[in-house]
Amino acid sequence: MDERNFRISYQSFKGLEELSEKDKALCLQAEEALKTSYSPYSKFKVGTALQLKGGKVVLGSNQENVAYPSGLCAERVALFTIGSADPNAVIESMAITAKTDNFVIEKPVTSCGACLQVMAEVEQKQKQEIEVLFYCINGEILKVKGIKNLLPFVFVEERLVV
Repeated sequence: MDERNFRISYQSFKGLEELSEKDKALCLQAEEALKTSYSPYSKFKVGTALQLKGGKVVLGSNQENVAYPSGLCAERVALFTIGSADPNAVIESMAITAKTDNFVIEKPVTSCGACLQVMAEVEQKQKQEIEVLFYCINGEILKVKGIKNLLPFVFVEERLVV
């Protein structure tokens, strides 16, 4: 038997003032994306901003549906928007934030497993890691380079990729 360990690498920032101007702007755009969240059931808004190579930013927000689980997370809304509008686009970074009126969010909200799997496949397709910022409004921000730091046992099957 072999025992193996993962090493996960990320950075932690106390607030927006510690970020680069580019990262700060992306976090603020994710916050802007909260305005289009359709979340009447959970009342938990999530916004995502994707920074593409070349400078274009694409926003996404969570979209719920009474026929649960027909809704979609903000990350996948943004990623699938890019996938259908510009399938050869390269995503350099993304920022994700959340807000609710029901309680105070005190730490960054991270992506669900389904979103991480989609993010991992985008990385695989574009052959470039994505930098992810998990932004807690008025709080800590986590910065992760590459989805394998978030999903170490990512499902990848090279023979299935076109």
